[in-house]
Amino acid sequence: MIALSLAEIASVVGGQTYDIPDPQVHVTGPVVIDSRKVETGSLFAAFVGERVDGHDYARDVVEKGAAAVLASRPVGVPAIVVDDVQTALGALARHVVARLGATLVALTGSAGKTSTKDLTAQVLRRAAPTVFTPESFNNEIGLPLTALSATDETKFLVLEMGARGIGHIRYLTGLTPPKVGVVLNVGTAHIGEFGGREQIAEAKGELVESLPADGTAILNADDPLVKAMASRTKAKVLFFGEAADADVRAENVRLTENGQPSFSLHTPSGCSEVTLRLYGEHHVSNALAAAAVAHDLGMSVEEIALALSEAGTLSRWRMEVTERPDGVTIVNDAYNANPESMRAALRALVAMGKGRRTWAVLGQMAELGDDALAEHDAVGRLAVRLNVSKLVAVGGREASWLQLGAYNEGSWGEESVHVSDAQAAVDLLRSELRPGDVVLVKASRAVGLESVAQALIEGGADAR
Repeated sequence: MIALSLAEIASVVGGQTYDIPDPQVHVTGPVVIDSRKVETGSLFAAFVGERVDGHDYARDVVEKGAAAVLASRPVGVPAIVVDDVQTALGALARHVVARLGATLVALTGSAGKTSTKDLTAQVLRRAAPTVFTPESFNNEIGLPLTALSATDETKFLVLEMGARGIGHIRYLTGLTPPKVGVVLNVGTAHIGEFGGREQIAEAKGELVESLPADGTAILNADDPLVKAMASRTKAKVLFFGEAADADVRAENVRLTENGQPSFSLHTPSGCSEVTLRLYGEHHVSNALAAAAVAHDLGMSVEEIALALSEAGTLSRWRMEVTERPDGVTIVNDAYNANPESMRAALRALVAMGKGRRTWAVLGQMAELGDDALAEHDAVGRLAVRLNVSKLVAVGGREASWLQLGAYNEGSWGEESVHVSDAQAAVDLLRSELRPGDVVLVKASRAVGLESVAQALIEGGADAR
């Protein structure tokens, strides 16, 4: 974070100082909410969670070198006390962002946010110092923490924005007003909470409404609901996609023998060839969004293509590919799942597994509301239509719907199976995998199927 005195921070957040001998002491380290990440000069924000109260760690963090604690009550050590720590954190982020000379880029969408954010950051940091959202810390706490990690040297600040309802993105853009806004797609993730795709589009479009007249809205030309958001912004509009009229588009899209996308990147400044290190054709759209941002911010098409071709996976459990010594390939895509990302992952699995046995180890897709049965059934059926060799549905009722969809589509006998939990899936796979098999593991975060992927990776030597 840019250096600020405790007195200035207290003024910005409307707090009172307690037990601070010198209000001119500066916070020079990171703002953190995890006491284990405290460094000399840090500001520790004490949140009260369901099981842990950050205030209980106040003395410990100050002993580790924290300059002070941002708290909701006095804690007996240097502290700035506020009515609400989350609100104060947002106010501090808004103050710091206003002081920065960085260009803020915000991304949202139903699927692909984190992968696109990672690609965008890797491209932009080739041009200048770039700070970006770690993992998927895209909510009311994670976003301010990311903004506060920027320094005076930061040129680009790339922020992922999530939403679970109308008004969420409007709130986030109020904390960190973007100059460039990217909307990737409108799908069915969290549809149970929103109520429908139109409501999701309404929420995602809050991003482009927040942009200034001299900003840029970067919209997916291949998604009608996103394309229509052009009428909701006063900013310049730049379209990306495979549509012929997209400003930044992909042509001649194909997959390598390993399932990695290759395409011709066309921008208003020229064209160049790209071959991604990522797996699955769905990453083409993500790469185009990143390319559109970079083009708008002044990078040449050659620079963009090279950066995209060299970019890797920065966030864990998203199409992480591990080759075991015995020839089995494990694809850990277990961070999260929705119908769109499930379909994309299945297609990537098939592309990677040409001539090999393919296994889809799938679990529940959460927060689908009344659409849950139909969507799980559809994914199970798609696995059969794509000729996935084996489907292993893991977990309770929703997993049984996956297997039932596969069964009703014609997957009988041992081609699809429903198992009760992760350990049962591991036991089954360990007994049946053979060299050359490709295994996809995917479910919503709450299911925790990353444990299956990790167990299979760690068991590779035993399997050999």
